[in-house]
Amino acid sequence: MELSEANLQTLTEYLQKTLDPDPAVRRPAEKFLESVEGNQNYPLLLLTLLEKSRGTVLSVCAAVTFKNYIKRNWRIVEDEPNKICEADRTAIKASIVHLMLSSEEQIQRQLSDAISIIGREDFPQKWPDLLTEMVNRFQSGDFHVINGVLHTAHSLFKRYRHEFKSNELWSEIKLVLEMFAQPLTCLFKATIELYQSHVNDKSALKVLFSSLILITKLFYSLNFQDLPEFFEDNMETWMTNFHHLLTLDNKLLQTDDEEEAGLLEMLKSQICDNAALYAQKYDEEFQPYLPQFVTAIWNLLVTTGQQVKYDLLVSNAIQFLASVCERPHYKNLFEDQNTLTSICEKVIVPNMEFRSADEDAFEDNPEEYIRRDLEGSDIDTRRRAACDLVRGLCKFFEGPVTAIFSGYVSSMLQEYTKCPSTNWKHKDAAIYLVTSLASKGQTQKHGTTQANELVNLTEFFINHILPDLKSPNVNEFQVLKADGIKYVMIFRSRLPKEQLLAAVPLLINLLQSESIVVHTYAAHALERIFTMRGEDNTTLINRAEMAQLVEPLLTNLFKAMTVTGSSENEYVMKAIMRSFSLLQESIVPYVPTLISQLTQKLLAVSKNPSKPHFNHYLFESLCLAVKITCKSNPTALQSFEEALFVVFTEILQNDVQEFIPYVFQVMSLLLEMHTSDIPLSYMSLFPHLLQPVLWERTGNIPPLVRLLQAYLERGANTITSTAADKIPGLLGVFQKLIASKANDHQGFYLLSSIIENMPPDSVSQYKKQIFILLFQRLQNSKTTKFVKSFLVFINLFCVKYGAIALQEMFDSIQPKMFGMVLEKIFIPEIQKVSGTVEKKICAVGITKILTECPAMMDTEYTKLWTPLLQAQIGLFELPEDDTIPDDEHFIDIEDTPGYQAAFSQLAFAGKKDHDPIGETVGNPKIHLAQSLHKLSTACPGRVPSMLSTNMNAEALQYLQGYLQAASVTLV
Repeated sequence: MELSEANLQTLTEYLQKTLDPDPAVRRPAEKFLESVEGNQNYPLLLLTLLEKSRGTVLSVCAAVTFKNYIKRNWRIVEDEPNKICEADRTAIKASIVHLMLSSEEQIQRQLSDAISIIGREDFPQKWPDLLTEMVNRFQSGDFHVINGVLHTAHSLFKRYRHEFKSNELWSEIKLVLEMFAQPLTCLFKATIELYQSHVNDKSALKVLFSSLILITKLFYSLNFQDLPEFFEDNMETWMTNFHHLLTLDNKLLQTDDEEEAGLLEMLKSQICDNAALYAQKYDEEFQPYLPQFVTAIWNLLVTTGQQVKYDLLVSNAIQFLASVCERPHYKNLFEDQNTLTSICEKVIVPNMEFRSADEDAFEDNPEEYIRRDLEGSDIDTRRRAACDLVRGLCKFFEGPVTAIFSGYVSSMLQEYTKCPSTNWKHKDAAIYLVTSLASKGQTQKHGTTQANELVNLTEFFINHILPDLKSPNVNEFQVLKADGIKYVMIFRSRLPKEQLLAAVPLLINLLQSESIVVHTYAAHALERIFTMRGEDNTTLINRAEMAQLVEPLLTNLFKAMTVTGSSENEYVMKAIMRSFSLLQESIVPYVPTLISQLTQKLLAVSKNPSKPHFNHYLFESLCLAVKITCKSNPTALQSFEEALFVVFTEILQNDVQEFIPYVFQVMSLLLEMHTSDIPLSYMSLFPHLLQPVLWERTGNIPPLVRLLQAYLERGANTITSTAADKIPGLLGVFQKLIASKANDHQGFYLLSSIIENMPPDSVSQYKKQIFILLFQRLQNSKTTKFVKSFLVFINLFCVKYGAIALQEMFDSIQPKMFGMVLEKIFIPEIQKVSGTVEKKICAVGITKILTECPAMMDTEYTKLWTPLLQAQIGLFELPEDDTIPDDEHFIDIEDTPGYQAAFSQLAFAGKKDHDPIGETVGNPKIHLAQSLHKLSTACPGRVPSMLSTNMNAEALQYLQGYLQAASVTLV
């Protein structure tokens, strides 16, 4: 694509179409842009268009398109083509910083994100002047430019907060500190001085405080991994100014908005975070400043209102106190009973109250409420922070804190009983207090695993939780019902089984609640209880105990999804999946109705997939329904296929990328259940599965390989007789996969199925070419993973076609090749093979080479016979060699960049382990002994003499053991 006016015009037209709400217009435009993005100059055209159309919607669209293009394509993945040519990469890096800094804020943010994506890959090695260019802009004095630099730096450096320590990371941070720490500190001081001279200028304050927020965030990122020497030397400057900003108030910076945090709140929140970081990680160096920060933050907490806009500030301030009170040498700050009482009364209890804003979220924005309350993303909520402070105080003062709060809990519950309809918030706070007091350690899987022994959880459950769950009206006191369900969820591992059994029917009933939060919590609690294990590692609640509850459980779960706002409720769908798994055959009478509802749901969500977890559990539930039903009634398979294929066809025709990997997995499951030949409905799809476009998407590869394996296992003869012209296509897929380090193991899975299942005549003409391709890959790019797969495949070939065929095949490619493979690959590398079936294949294959290959007995290959036998005994007896060379690293399939749907394995569509050797060889050691006996009978004296020459004594001892176990001797 040239940088021409015509191309700019074309690009403009298609970008405008991508903004069209009509999918018929939008989708073709998106497809067109996707098809041309691989062309040279495409990204430069986008940037040119962005510059020319400034101030319009089109420029924003071009900026977003450019950022997403960079996100998908910038990273260079090993074995895959470079999606952006070097000339374009150089041109982008040369112009993007200037373009970003000269753009308006909306576009600046998009381009800043693009720079941070490029920087993550290229900085510092391939983009050494990035930081110099950015730091130089600090001198401009233009805060629009300075804020652009700060925003970009923040995007670039915030990964230091969560990266694992490594030499590479240390050297990068060291470089950044050398170039950036001093200018950042100077900018920090200059900005504060400017604030003092513009204290009455509202517009100037807004710009300056935006800068200060970014500067304090950068301070956090640069100090996170370790305390840099520069910041330690300049701690006085930073901490004195942080303390000053923390105590600062300016009417011009206060906002009228009750919800949205203002600049002053955001700045103080970040300073609390910075102080907490130093208090936790660098307490010794921070000690001189700690008392003044504790005082300032305490004053902040007792003077800040209950409005939502202060939530982040208050929660970060409380988190600071929580991190301080957990440290042993700050213990003395909290020892006084009056201090503890004051913290409980003035900080913890007020911030545990259920506010009207929480009530609004509960009713009007349930998804956000659940995300914050249930999924632990409420890190920034007052309640979570107050809860963490309670836990922190309990570390050293469990007795006094429990005593103080017990009084509060009793008085709150008394207030509630006086007038439940108006005082229900008192009970809500009491339950929350008990929960935070009692729960000392918890996991996602088990709920609370460590509890405060001073709190009687069962008694509180019976007296205060159960009555709310038993209330016949599922739609009254909904917040208290949600609290009660959450209590069951959190303490499920600590409550006796009889109480959980009593709770299950109540939770099933609460699935009927009109409140999205209540029926979601009920579904989640049931799902968690159904996964619990008893002492014998079976499910704590068994099928018999659920017998009377099957129908209401299934009915109410599906009914919950009819409530507006819950049609794609991932918690409900996960509970459906877990219920199927627990109930097994008990669901069979209901399956026709269930499948009908699930397929309707699948058809609906495939129109616009937006909830990945919901979709995953939906497919899992379909798999379970199929497996459970067909286990007791194999003839039901056809009716499942009839119900599902209609939807699957539509998904494949509409190219619903998110669902295609799932469809292939379910189809594999169905096909593997067939006992006779492949039905015609599957055969008509077979040619389409070989189309290269399907294999371009990494997420499709594992399920597609498995589906092709199912075709080969169930219908190799049918493929040979009706689709022989497709065999080259099948081998073309293998060739593509084998060339990739990320997917070569998938290529071997496919190849093994071809060799194992296809009639020998149908593949004989391709065998030599297959091995040539494998040897070329071995020569060009040898990795441990490839060698392991290669060894297993060679031995499988040997088992299938015989050792003579293997030797002749290798030697026909190149004279003496067979000996080279044995010496350079088999003998040194066989120890690396892992997996029971894989080891068995290798053991049987090597046994055949040792005992059924004449060339091993009377040619120059004979010298390899004893080392090979010794390697085989090592495979049996020595620990697996799992070492990997330092220079090898594999790209995880899920880690390949881009927007493509990643592959998500369906747990309930799992493939059974397949042993191609099966019962013909039970014990490979006995099989070796018997085969050696047979060889020694045919060549008397030869085998013992080869063993006596250079066989390791320990290996010989093991071999004697095998011979004795097989009751045979060598002659």
